Amino acid sequence: MMWDQRYSETGFAYGTAPNDFLKSAYAHIPQGGHVLCLAEGEGRNAVFLAQQGYQVTAVDQSKVGLEKAQALAKQNGVSITTIVADLADFDFGIQAWDGIVSIFAHVPASLRKALHKKVVASLSDNGVFILEAYTLRHIKMSGIGGPPAGATELFMCLDELSTELSGLTMLHADALDRHISEGQYHVGDSAVVQIIGRK
Repeated sequence: MMWDQRYSETGFAYGTAPNDFLKSAYAHIPQGGHVLCLAEGEGRNAVFLAQQGYQVTAVDQSKVGLEKAQALAKQNGVSITTIVADLADFDFGIQAWDGIVSIFAHVPASLRKALHKKVVASLSDNGVFILEAYTLRHIKMSGIGGPPAGATELFMCLDELSTELSGLTMLHADALDRHISEGQYHVGDSAVVQIIGRK
């Protein structure tokens, strides 16, 4: 699997610091709550949230990535729960999470729609969903990151997300260009969409 290969490389593919947008947005999630991190990879966002006092569960299809996430948590003196699962098969539960975080979780459009339905259903009242993803405009940008240019259905756009996440009140919904610096695979000028939605 591509992700096992990437996460088997030395160091951390996307660095060990949390995503900038998550860092600016996480306080919307009820303090001390249960947070689910989707496609969490090597754990940088999950570990950051655990450091802020949240009970964090990280899901990813790469066992290699999640082993590194556990090592990173240990190194930072926090504990996180990790679950190796394909998001298509993962049981989100109902009203189970105070926060769900999706940072650059690239999934095919058909799965994404089903996934976002599950996100809305599995958030508790006042629960918050935080998402950052690449938009199609990113293909024209100089930055490194995001799905391959040919895989257009893996990119997201604000209009579709607003529809898919109906049931959430948007506290923040924006499509913008920003400079990203996360390890060696997310670097430079990038085009993204950002969402903070509350149930």
